[in-house]
Amino acid sequence: MSAAAPAAPTSHRRALRGGFAALVGTSIEWYDFYVYATAAAIVFPHVFFPADLDPKLATLASFGTYAVAFFMRPLGGIIFGHIGDKLGRKPALTITLLMMGVATTLVGILPGYATIGMWGPVLLILCRIVQGLAVGGEWGGASLMAVESAPPKWKTFYGGFTQLGNPLGALLASGMFWILASMGEDVLLSWGWRIPFLFSIVLIGVGFWIRYRVEETPVFEENVEGHEQSAPLLFALKNNLGPILLGFCIIAMSSGGYVIATTFVQNYADTPEIGLDPAIILGAMTIASLVEAIVTLPIAYLGDKIGVKLVMYIGTISSFVVIIPLVLSIQAKNVALIWLFVILIRVTLSGAWAPLSTLMAQMFRPQSRYTSMSLSYGVGAAVWGGLSPAIASTLLIVTGGNFWSVVGFFGVLTLSAWIGVRFAPQYTDVTPATS
Repeated sequence: MSAAAPAAPTSHRRALRGGFAALVGTSIEWYDFYVYATAAAIVFPHVFFPADLDPKLATLASFGTYAVAFFMRPLGGIIFGHIGDKLGRKPALTITLLMMGVATTLVGILPGYATIGMWGPVLLILCRIVQGLAVGGEWGGASLMAVESAPPKWKTFYGGFTQLGNPLGALLASGMFWILASMGEDVLLSWGWRIPFLFSIVLIGVGFWIRYRVEETPVFEENVEGHEQSAPLLFALKNNLGPILLGFCIIAMSSGGYVIATTFVQNYADTPEIGLDPAIILGAMTIASLVEAIVTLPIAYLGDKIGVKLVMYIGTISSFVVIIPLVLSIQAKNVALIWLFVILIRVTLSGAWAPLSTLMAQMFRPQSRYTSMSLSYGVGAAVWGGLSPAIASTLLIVTGGNFWSVVGFFGVLTLSAWIGVRFAPQYTDVTPATS
């Protein structure tokens, strides 16, 4: 393809449909994801591993199963990126939604270690692999569904619909676990934890109906579909390797930092050294998710007004600043301050999250955009998001429970994200391929 195609038709009406389809789907995907993440932090160490195993090692093993999905994301990005770049964004997104829902529902009926021994964690890992493949192809496609359907001056705002799925999914997941935790630890660990997983099947039915009815993006119809192009993965590696690596750096905060500030913080508060009631941190996380959901679209809109990169800078740096008083409040067991800083860090993280869809979508040309974006995000999530809980847990073990080592690691994530944003290129929807 050697020449740019005419600008694809966009309108607010079409953008709303694309944004809503992205929102509903990613809300369900992230709900499934956070249900597992929350269970991995406070339930799975007790259910899927031997009762006589050291609690710290059980937690590390539980986060190991959590990390499996992250390492399947790049493969999922390649598979569904190929489908999305060749056949369209819509069919790829429909498949990912069904895969994630089925895998999550199956986790809800798995017997634990006390019933089938090591087969419990083995089957858990298999379900997690399917989840990882699905998520690897979901985020990039949903982002493109929203961003490629939006008018030029509104792309960050409509891209924010994809990002809004994260706090809404987290809100629903943590809210359900909060209710179950308030019923007592016996209920939560015996049968209560299964309910959020089984509820996924209801959400999948709704999401499939909405995604099946949405139209294809105008950028794919006008600039990609029917045009001769090489294999998307080969094109991505040949033409987009630099931006892919920069995207990998950017994901450090929006994936790794996000996991530290949410999932790992929950687990740290539940350790014997701190001993907070799980309902306290789950309640704070639930309200924080609600606040994040409220501020996501306004922050995304701000990206259209003052610049997507400036918003990312502010969100990334301020998140590092807020993690420090959050740690101190947890160590002091000050419930009021815990709630305050859990909420505040979700607001600052929104600055690094809300504009992400648009920033990364426009780092790549329309050709092989799905594959490039998914590969960059998937590898970044695998390394930063998948390893961050395990790295943080290891740092606590090595340093004798000193959480300041984790804060230092959070600083590394901050620096990586800043470098990625600083050098990220930005292309239009009609930028021609280089070959």
